[in-house]
Amino acid sequence: MSAIPVTIGRRMPLPTASADLGAFEVEAARASIGAPLVDTHGRVHRDLRISLTDRCSLRCTYCMPEQGNEWLAKTSILTLDEIVRIARVAATDGITTFRLTGGEPLLRTDIVEVVRRLSAITGPDGRPVEIAMTTNGIRLPELLPALVDAGLDRLNISIDTLRRDRFHALTRRDRLDDVLDGIAAAAASALRPLKLNAVAMRDVNDDELVDLVEFAIAHDAQMRFIEQMPLDAGHTWDRSRMVTQDEILAALSAHWTLTPVPGRGGAPAARWTLDGGPHSVGVIASVTAPFCGDCDRLRLTADGQLRNCLFSTTEYDLLPILRAGGDDGEIDGMLRSCVRGKLPGHAINDPSFLQPARGMNAIGG
Repeated sequence: MSAIPVTIGRRMPLPTASADLGAFEVEAARASIGAPLVDTHGRVHRDLRISLTDRCSLRCTYCMPEQGNEWLAKTSILTLDEIVRIARVAATDGITTFRLTGGEPLLRTDIVEVVRRLSAITGPDGRPVEIAMTTNGIRLPELLPALVDAGLDRLNISIDTLRRDRFHALTRRDRLDDVLDGIAAAAASALRPLKLNAVAMRDVNDDELVDLVEFAIAHDAQMRFIEQMPLDAGHTWDRSRMVTQDEILAALSAHWTLTPVPGRGGAPAARWTLDGGPHSVGVIASVTAPFCGDCDRLRLTADGQLRNCLFSTTEYDLLPILRAGGDDGEIDGMLRSCVRGKLPGHAINDPSFLQPARGMNAIGG
């Protein structure tokens, strides 16, 4: 394994008078701090996913190769102060939720301080932002009390299988007990809603869908199934291996009466109550039922690249602004350039679709 600076995709510089925007438009963008982040399709952006590292304690087959990973160099990883600076500008522009992702965010040594600093940020209305996290749960038993005290509001924990042999085959690590201990710690906490995520894969874990829902119910959590997406670093995604939303719902309908939950808004998961509630299940059907028209998310990679879509092949580079004396107006301008460049959808189902060069661990969930 090596650690080298990596440039992936097409990075966009800060707009200047010599770039696509005219001088007047550049100055207008810099003077717009505090205005909502609205793209050319009318979508207002309120959610920023912040990746803290590309490293992980697991090697899930649909995300990372087992060996030969080229990690981002430590010098290119955003510092805590840099993350907070970007987050403050984003909150001023109407971002209300920061979701911490990776890789595995709990591997970041300053993770508690990251949560503490971000949770102290307030929006223009004086309300504090919401801090969420997506994790594999392995370090939760030791870190969760401090994270809650620091201001963590919500947790999503990944668990694709309850079988030890399958877990080892999927993650290439024998850590199922550690993940289950993390889920137990989260269930014992006051953090709600607690969500468990599973990627549904044909002939891998599609016979465990009901078991996973029952496991989630037992832990007062909501199970969410995710259609497998073309985001693996090895670019080996095969549509035929993906379990579709319709197949997931058909399997669950044999055990529960499913009733659609209205009012999804910009949430990635459509939800159904089980036998009238209170428990529910979610499905994130990015491939067969895209929800791009309501997407309100932006992403910040661990090395300072803004992305306006999980599947984007274009990135907007904040590092030169952060490390060459740029002001907050330039950060705001880059946020607005990123939002302005957002396409109407990801086009997974279009023959021209190109899988992003980065794997999921380097993009952030």
